[in-house]
Amino acid sequence: MNEAREFKFDEISVFCIIRDLLKNLWVILLAAAAAWLAVTGMMSFRYVPEYTAQATMAVNAKGSSSAYSSLSLTNQMAGVFSEVFDSNVLKKKIAKDLGEKSIDESIRASVIEETNLITLQVTSENPRQAYMVIQSAIENYGEVSDYLFSNATLRIVQEPAVPYAPSNTMNISRIQKIAGLFGAAAVAGAIVLLSVLRFTVKTREGGKRSLDGRILEVIPYERKNKTVRGVLKKLNKSILISSALVSMSFCEAVRKTATRLDHHMQRREQKVLIVTSVSENEGKSSVAANLALALAEKGRKVLLIDVDLKKPALYKVFEKQQENRKYLSDYLEKKAGVKDVLFYEKKERIYTVFQKKGIHNAAKYLDSPEMGALIDAGRKKMDYVILDTPPMSVSSDAELMLKMADNAVLIVRQDWTDVRATNDASDTIRQTGVDFTGFILNAFFRENLWNSFREHSYYGYSRNDDSGEV
Repeated sequence: MNEAREFKFDEISVFCIIRDLLKNLWVILLAAAAAWLAVTGMMSFRYVPEYTAQATMAVNAKGSSSAYSSLSLTNQMAGVFSEVFDSNVLKKKIAKDLGEKSIDESIRASVIEETNLITLQVTSENPRQAYMVIQSAIENYGEVSDYLFSNATLRIVQEPAVPYAPSNTMNISRIQKIAGLFGAAAVAGAIVLLSVLRFTVKTREGGKRSLDGRILEVIPYERKNKTVRGVLKKLNKSILISSALVSMSFCEAVRKTATRLDHHMQRREQKVLIVTSVSENEGKSSVAANLALALAEKGRKVLLIDVDLKKPALYKVFEKQQENRKYLSDYLEKKAGVKDVLFYEKKERIYTVFQKKGIHNAAKYLDSPEMGALIDAGRKKMDYVILDTPPMSVSSDAELMLKMADNAVLIVRQDWTDVRATNDASDTIRQTGVDFTGFILNAFFRENLWNSFREHSYYGYSRNDDSGEV
């Protein structure tokens, strides 16, 4: 199959994007905090506090305590005085008065509109220097202004004082908020982009286009814990179609899958079915168990064997942990016979062979005459033998079991395994000569928001599930 990818919008799953955003929410918040702190640090590094000393003066005629009779004329004269305070001549006199070559302080004089008042401000990085400069300016302005106005003088209305707080207070709250939002948005956008471009099966349409084989059915998400107590205590009850708590849509999807497999295998006189996946936690054990139950409902005689000797899970799915029970490894090690490990589950109406503990060197036991004899016995006595194998990417055990099987299906969990790895696994199955029926898409959200939240909510499976399965 040509793996060149042509992206389509129907491959986008809103739920996968939301899940990725929620899963990486801490990264988004961390990015927002980092941007916030970066702006704060940068602004603090560049911030230089400035102190402003201020005085207010009134323009008066010499020899008179009142302002000029004409307000417009007074205002004009005040404007000229403001230019005097900003002149280089006065700055040189101030520098000489303070014993310095020059002054770097900013001197600003502004006229208060419709008055004869002048506001004089001196800004400096040193509060004491600002005060000394403004005092010197007040004391020396007369030597400059006398050349312009011999009949006008300034009267101090408000004396200057040493400033105690910076006049350019750093107010970066708005910039911090913008930076935080931008940082969060940038990381969230990157997460969304990676989620969309990740080459996994996210929708049925995407699966049809990218998977190299037939899609048998899409099994929706089913919540494991249906009660508040179960959610709080994380009881992780198994999801079996025999349970009254399981939704109708989940049961129907499993039964449809079982019916299609039944028709397919009956026509070809096949009995041994392998249920496997590429990666861990894709749900193969749950699917294998439910397929066995669905076939038993149709009156088929089914044997379900857990051949995942490294990380068995079926005994947890069925919650069968009897202390006196014999397991598959006991039979393969010749410590028990077939009848000792074969159990009929009355409630589920299926026969089972379980494994409880993982064992080393599983391949040696699976590729043994005893394993072949067990499957041959199942062929003679049962309508179907379902083998729950290890994931194909984890070990070669699944490939060892293929030579004993007639048919195989691959479980593909939504947005879990790279499509290329899944297609490689299907090619491996075909190369062994086993009939590959197709893919079962498991734990898929419906894109219809209402139906999804009402019936097919995410049911708590995680990549670190203790059972090793979903």
